[in-house]
Amino acid sequence: MALSPMDVTQFAAVDTARAARMLNEVRSAKLSGGRAPVAPRPVIEQSWERMLRSGVDPEHDFRSGLLAPEEVQRRREASALRHVLPVLREGLLSVADVAHHIMVVADDEGRVLWREGSAPVLRKADGLGFELGADWREEVVGTNGVGTPAVTRRPVQVFASEHFVRSQATWTCAGAPITDPRSGRLLGVVDVSGPLETMHPATLAWVDSVAKLAEARLRELHMLTLERLRAVAAPVLARLDGRALVTDRDGWTAAVTGMPYLDRVTLPKSPAAGPRWLPALGACTVEPLGDGWLVRAADEPVPQGSVRIVLDLGQPRRWSVRVLGGAEAWVRELSPRHAELLYLLAVHRAGRSASGLAEDMFGDPARTVTVRAEMSRVRRYLGAYLEHRPYRFCEEAEIEVLLPDDPRDLLPHSAAPAVAERRASLPAP
Repeated sequence: MALSPMDVTQFAAVDTARAARMLNEVRSAKLSGGRAPVAPRPVIEQSWERMLRSGVDPEHDFRSGLLAPEEVQRRREASALRHVLPVLREGLLSVADVAHHIMVVADDEGRVLWREGSAPVLRKADGLGFELGADWREEVVGTNGVGTPAVTRRPVQVFASEHFVRSQATWTCAGAPITDPRSGRLLGVVDVSGPLETMHPATLAWVDSVAKLAEARLRELHMLTLERLRAVAAPVLARLDGRALVTDRDGWTAAVTGMPYLDRVTLPKSPAAGPRWLPALGACTVEPLGDGWLVRAADEPVPQGSVRIVLDLGQPRRWSVRVLGGAEAWVRELSPRHAELLYLLAVHRAGRSASGLAEDMFGDPARTVTVRAEMSRVRRYLGAYLEHRPYRFCEEAEIEVLLPDDPRDLLPHSAAPAVAERRASLPAP
C-alpha cells in the first residue's frame, strides 16, 4: 500500500525501524533521481533541494570550527534567550531526560549556546558534532532540527534519513523557532533530539508549545520594561506642550501627550539625538530618556516628493524595507508575514483588495480579518507610502525588489500560494 508523506510520521511511531528503512530508500531515490516508494514531506523535500543547490555533501558531514568558550559565554549574555531558559527547562528537560532526549538551544546564527539532558545522549551528540559552540545552520550541516526551522520559520521534525547528511540518520530531532515579540526577529531555535528509537509523533507539538510559552514570557518582560519606562516618562511629558511620546529602544510606545496613542513608531536603525524624520510623525526631535527615547513632533507637514522603496529579500532570514528620499532615509527589518505582504504588493503595483491578499496568502478569500490586521501593522511604519481600497504602494514611489541569487530561495518560509507560484515561475540561475 502506498503511503502519503503525512503517513510516514505516524507509521514511524508504530514501526520505527521499518519507517527508517523506507526513508533511507526515499533519500537514496531523491539523490540518485530514481523513483521513491513515497514522496518526501514538502518541508523536507524543499530543504533537500536547497542543500543540493548549495552543494552540501550528503555522504560526508562538515563541521566548521567550534566557538571558543569565551565566545559562547559572550553570546549567552547578549542573547534574549537567556531570559527564557527557565521556561524551556521546566517545559522540556524533565520529560526529555526520561525519554532519552537532549534539549539544545541555538542562536539565530545556528550556534549551539546551551545543551542539557540525558548524559548518555549528550555523549552520543558529541560524536555527531552536536556540541556547545557548533554551527548547525542548514547550509552547513544539511537538513536538521536546528537549521531548518530557522530557515522556514516554523516548527520542523526531522526523522532518520530525512536528515540530508547520512551521519545524522540515526537521530530524530524536533525544533521550533523563537522570535522576538518586539521586532519579529529570529532569536534562535529550541530543539529536542535523541536516538532514532526515541521518536514520538507528539514531540513536535510539545516543543512548539514550549517555544510559544517562551515567546509569551518575552512579551511579559517587554511589558514590564514599558511599565518602568512609563513611570520615568510621565513627569517629563506632563511638562511639555504639543505632540510628544516616549518609546523604548525598539520604538514601542510607553506614553504619549497631545496626540492619539500609537503602539509603535519606526525609529532609525541606529537612532541618535537630534532632528529626525519619522514615518508616522514627520519632522521630530529625538533625545534619550531612561532606557528609551523622547520624541517631540514638530508642527511641520510631512515632506512630499519622489521616494524610492527597496524591499530586500536577498539575505536569508534578514528581510528589510528601506525608504530612500523625503527628509531622511530609514530601514526596518521585516517579520516573515510582513515580508510576504510587501512582496505581493510590489508584484501587484495596481493593488490588491483585502480578499485578494487573503487568497494570495492563505488560498482563502474569506480571511480578510487577518489581512486587515496585518496591513494595519504595516501601515504604522509605511503608511505614508501605502494606500488602501485597494492596498497598494503610492504611485509616486519607485519600488525595487532585491531577490536571492537563486529565486527558488525567495521567502523559503512562506507557504502562501501566491509566493509559492512566484518561486516556481522565476527562472533558475
